[in-house]
Amino acid sequence: MSFQAYLDNVEQKTGKTPRQFIELAKEKGFNDPTVKTMEIVKWLKEEFLIGHGL
Repeated sequence: MSFQAYLDNVEQKTGKTPRQFIELAKEKGFNDPTVKTMEIVKWLKEEFLIGHGL
């Protein structure tokens, strides 16, 4: 699966664009450089049921 196909699938599944996810992540404080990747992955899995491989 191409990266673009992954982004398209995420948008189709969640109704949110990549830009909207960036804004939501900023609101959650995930733009702090001390935030670990797995914290963000956990959030995406819990709130949107997406993660590695969709």
